[in-house]
Parts: sequence; structure tokens; C-alpha cells
Amino acid sequence: MSLPFAANQPVTGRPLRLALVGCGRIARNHIEALERHADRAHWVAVCDNQPDRAAAAAQRTGAPAFPSLEALLAAPGIQPDLVVLATPSGLHPRQAIRCAQAGVHVLTEKPMATKWDEGMAMVRACRDAGVKLFVVKQNRLNPTMQCLKRAIDQGRFGRIAMVNVNVFWTRPQSYYDEAPWRGRWDLDGGAFMNQASHYVDMVDWLVGPVDNVHAYTATLARNIEAEDTGVMSLRLRSGALASINVTMLTHAKNFEGSITLLGEQGTVRIGGVAVNQIQHWQFDQALPEDELIRSANYEPPSVYGHGHPLYYANVLDTLQGKAHAEVDGYEGLRSLEVIIAAYRSARDGVRVGLPLVF
Repeated sequence: MSLPFAANQPVTGRPLRLALVGCGRIARNHIEALERHADRAHWVAVCDNQPDRAAAAAQRTGAPAFPSLEALLAAPGIQPDLVVLATPSGLHPRQAIRCAQAGVHVLTEKPMATKWDEGMAMVRACRDAGVKLFVVKQNRLNPTMQCLKRAIDQGRFGRIAMVNVNVFWTRPQSYYDEAPWRGRWDLDGGAFMNQASHYVDMVDWLVGPVDNVHAYTATLARNIEAEDTGVMSLRLRSGALASINVTMLTHAKNFEGSITLLGEQGTVRIGGVAVNQIQHWQFDQALPEDELIRSANYEPPSVYGHGHPLYYANVLDTLQGKAHAEVDGYEGLRSLEVIIAAYRSARDGVRVGLPLVF
């Protein structure tokens, strides 16, 4: 395939050209993140099918607005190097595939897709077109998570026996009502797929891979298709056990986003509203850096954390040929596979082994 913008070559000697597709709730994080890299990249287009949201994003970025991805890709002189998909999750596959066909790199918000086969199709399309596919997993870059990842990689826990993750947040009915795609199976999924997908990724990234999954889901209080509450039990390839407990029904406000690791030589709990506070940090062998561990704590502006600018730094470095993607399409598939396995388990009442076979 002949790529119109030489997408398979590093971009050098000029700023990168980005287009934002979807100007809703999460788009602000992308706009603010790129402002931190204004010397390296800029927006050349924004796109939304709601004119008021497109106009607001255009005013913020100074980029022209388009009503559709097709119109953006066809516009003369735009030619983005990278299209950022901040649209409903179920639209990501077809939009990513269209960008790949146009020879444009793709960055997609989580989850990359709501169906396993569509996630695989995204990866294949980008691979075959020679373009890069990035999947946003910005929580990996938050300072608390980096401390935990380093301790695991150093072997400080010894053998890990158990991992527990809690995501106890609130999403009132008004949240779902203001955007009818939210809570739909085809476009969004439920609490596991949307709100907790970063936490599923966290388990796989830190202590995976996952061997098998058993899950229960329930729609207890929200008028949506998918679940507002779920529990997931995991057996890891290492033999350790893990659990992920999720609800969007906490009273009045987001309450907790936490992870606890229990190992033969150490125990760590990172809590707060979004794994932003190291609340317990103890190992058999103390290191000098442990004295400074609380300095990793931070107060997040929202449950999204501060990771988007750091994530963009890696994306831009990768497109400029200075680095490799930390979270590409293949990495994105890993947490999607666990979530799809959980949904299949809850539907059929069975334990589901990985890798998935359909």
C-alpha cells in the first residue's frame, strides 16, 4: 500500500500535525496535554458531529472544525500525522481502520474497542497499512504507579500471593442520560469496560499475564444496558490470585480507586480516589528511596490523573523516531481481552481461560 503522507517514516524537521476527533468529556485532557508540548506538535483540525462542541474545541485550539472524520480526511491542506480518537468507544474500530486506510497514525482513548474481534481488526488494519496505533493508558505514568512498578520489577515483593483492586465511584443517572451512547453494549460497555478499564490494565501490566477469569455483573440502579456493578476474580499465570471490585453506585461522590499487593516480602496499598496516595509501603529490605516514597502522592484534578502529558511525550517521541510506543495496539488488546473474558464469564456462568478462543 502506498502511504500518502509517508506515515511509515519518522517525522523530522517540523512540528507534528494532530487532529482531534470527538470533543466531549475527555477531549479537554488531550487539548491540555498537547499544550504542554506546543513546541513539538499542534492541532490542525478538530471534529465533532455536535456543532457547539466542535466550535468550542476550535476556539480553544485555533484549529478548523469539521463535522465528520471523512470531511476532515478529505479536506485539502489538513493532512494530519496523527488522529486522536476521543469518540464513543464502539466507534473507535471503524474510525481507526479508516485512518489507517488514509495512511494516518491513530491514538485511541480507552477502551480501544468494545468487541474483541473489532479490537483485533484495528490492530491488523494499522499493521497492514504501516501506521502506528497508540492506546491511552495514562495511569501507568502516574508517579504512584511508577513507584509500584519499579518495586515489582526489582523483585521486592518476593512471590506475590494476592492483588486486590477497588473502583468505588459514582455515575448518576444524569451522567448516562446526557449522552445516550453511555452504558450501551455496542458503544460503551459498563463499569468494567469504561470506568475500570485502566484498573484492569493495571493488574495485567503490573502482575500479569492473566490465566483465567470468573466474574459477576449486575445492573442494580442505573437505567442502562450494561453493568453498573461487577466483581472479577482472576488467576494469574504466576499462580497468584487477584480480584477487581467495581461499582458506579457509591453515595454522592467518587470514593476509592485503590490497589493492594500482598507478597511474601512486602505489602503495598495505593489508594485515594484514583490510586493517587501511597497509604502503606513496607518491605523486608528497606531502601533509601523509601524515605521519599510519600512525595509521589498527589491530588488529581479528576479520576483521569496527570498522565496524559507524559503519555503524549512518548507518542511524540515515537512518531519522531526517538522512542518505541509504551502502549501500542497489542498492549491495548491485553486488557480488552480480560474484560471480554469477564463479560463472557458473567453471561455464561463459567470460568473463562485466556487466550480467548471464539
